[in-house]
Amino acid sequence: MLSNHFKNYLHLHFLVFIAGFTAILGELISISAIPLVWFRMAIALVLMFIYIKITKVKYKIDKKTLIKFSFAGIIIALHWITFFGSIDVSNISITLAMFSTGAFFASIIEPIIYKRKVIWYEIFFGVLVIIGIFLITQSEIKYFLGIVLGILSAFFSSLFAVLNGKFLENHNATVISFYEFVSGVFFITLFIGVFGEGFSKDFFVLSNNDYLYLFILGSICTAYAFIASVYVMKYISPYSVVLAYNLEPVYGIILAIILFPEKETMETNFYYGAVIILTSVFLNAILKNKSRNKIKDNLVN
Repeated sequence: MLSNHFKNYLHLHFLVFIAGFTAILGELISISAIPLVWFRMAIALVLMFIYIKITKVKYKIDKKTLIKFSFAGIIIALHWITFFGSIDVSNISITLAMFSTGAFFASIIEPIIYKRKVIWYEIFFGVLVIIGIFLITQSEIKYFLGIVLGILSAFFSSLFAVLNGKFLENHNATVISFYEFVSGVFFITLFIGVFGEGFSKDFFVLSNNDYLYLFILGSICTAYAFIASVYVMKYISPYSVVLAYNLEPVYGIILAIILFPEKETMETNFYYGAVIILTSVFLNAILKNKSRNKIKDNLVN
């Protein structure tokens, strides 16, 4: 029999695999990034609302909190739009390599939000990340727009993660996600209505494959992943969760090379740059864990 801890650890890596698989779905779905994210968030929102009703989670919040959650919802919508937009104009490997720079952005955003000092090794790893990006850009300049969108996606993702970290100190994760998705859907709806072609009949006319992939993306890769990750974090340390999620680009790039070998084969410098970025992310997580353990030991002593 598997231990409860090991089961939760396997569950965590399944969630990380799902996160990496979203990029594959982004490649398979034929519609552009903005409507794709609208469908993703709308499907997830409906499923989350059903979950809230079934589990009888109290979801009423005050106006001030609603504004905070709404801002984060717009940020996560922008993250997904730039993420899938990067896949559209480049490929999965470029997008996920750039997405790995999120740890660098977090090292800048966290001190501002949490009002703490910048740590020396975060600056060092930040420089390594920049070197990695430079190597990738040099070898894959034809994907420059995809690189820029991928970096923007990483920035929005890091900002969202840091903001959510603050929200989780006082609020239920499911409630936070629900209102973030409400605001995200509202934001994209408004954008499509004002700047896009609106919600004509053609907007909802998709292929059967697109509907299938969108439902998988909105249900398993979004609604389920959001709720399940909260459950897993009750039994596994935050460090283990963060370290595991650093494997998301690794899983995604490996899957992309297997499924789309012609489009995902890159120049040698790309892999050098990607390895530098991913190594920086892992070392940063390991050093962070050691620092937390020292603080805990000092408190105990």
